[in-house]
Amino acid sequence: MKMHEIKELPPAELEHRLKDLIEEYQNFRFQHATRQLDNPLRLRFVRRDIARVKTVLQEYKTGRRKPRQATV
Repeated sequence: MKMHEIKELPPAELEHRLKDLIEEYQNFRFQHATRQLDNPLRLRFVRRDIARVKTVLQEYKTGRRKPRQATV
C-alpha cells in the first residue's frame, strides 16, 4: 500500500485497515514461526504499512491533517 493511497482514506477506514493489517501481521508471524511462510519479506511490508497507517491516524488526531470532503 502506497502512502498516497493511505492519505486518500478517511480516518474511519484507516482504523478498519489498521485492524486488518495487525491481524494479517500476526498470522504471518505465526506462519513464519512454523516455517510455513512462503515470502518472509511480506512481514516487513506489512509492518511498514502498519507504521504508515498509524502515522496518518496520528496526524488526524493532532490536527496536522484534515479529513477530505467527499466531492459529489
